[in-house]
Amino acid sequence: MGDLVVIFKGLVEFAGLILLGQGLVYILSFGRHETNAVYRLFRLLSSPVVKSVRVITPKQVADKHLPMVGFFLLFWLWFGLLLAKAAMFVPSSGSPAG
Repeated sequence: MGDLVVIFKGLVEFAGLILLGQGLVYILSFGRHETNAVYRLFRLLSSPVVKSVRVITPKQVADKHLPMVGFFLLFWLWFGLLLAKAAMFVPSSGSPAG
């Protein structure tokens, strides 16, 4: 079970970093992000996350905001997995420290 948490946490970290990189390239490309090859690669790699977010968000959320919503959802998922990982590897309170 611990291995699955670690693997899933790594995948969430990867997806979050892809979305973070996409956002940074968007900011640094000064409006020419659609012609930037790195931005298009990040958009391709992050498309499963963005499509999943589109399914769970209301239609009122604009498509241009979906990567940001996905990043925040991934952050909270990562935080939960971090707590789960920490809870698995903490020794029980009944054992003596030593």
